Amino acid sequence: MSLEVKINEAIIAGMKAQDKATLRALRGIKSAIMLVKTDGSGVVIDEAKEIQILQKLLKQRKDSLEIYVKQNREDLAVIEREEIAVIEKYLPQALSSEEIEENIKQIIKETGAESMKDMGKVMGLAGKSMAGQADGKLISEIVKKLLA
Repeated sequence: MSLEVKINEAIIAGMKAQDKATLRALRGIKSAIMLVKTDGSGVVIDEAKEIQILQKLLKQRKDSLEIYVKQNREDLAVIEREEIAVIEKYLPQALSSEEIEENIKQIIKETGAESMKDMGKVMGLAGKSMAGQADGKLISEIVKKLLA
């Protein structure tokens, strides 16, 4: 079942339950999917693209949350936290720091990376292999630590 179908079913359930917070987040996800479908690029929305869309939405919400917390806007921060919780339900289970580190060690071993010069090569492979399961910032920090 595609993400779009799951979202549509969840929207219907949210309407019946009158859950405004969930509906707001689900409609945001649906809107992002529709924008990609109708942008004229002809991109086929497969599972990887769905994860990419969700990651982008999650990053936007986290960035906004950080700003709202700094500005002491708890009213807006609450909204972002609610939407983050809904979006995370549709993403694959996140890897722990230890699992990410093990994956990166394996990638470094496979590529023969030895220094920071090889960071781009390692980051590219790590980003692809852990798409949707790890935050890019965390991957970058671990790669830097292991290559230093």
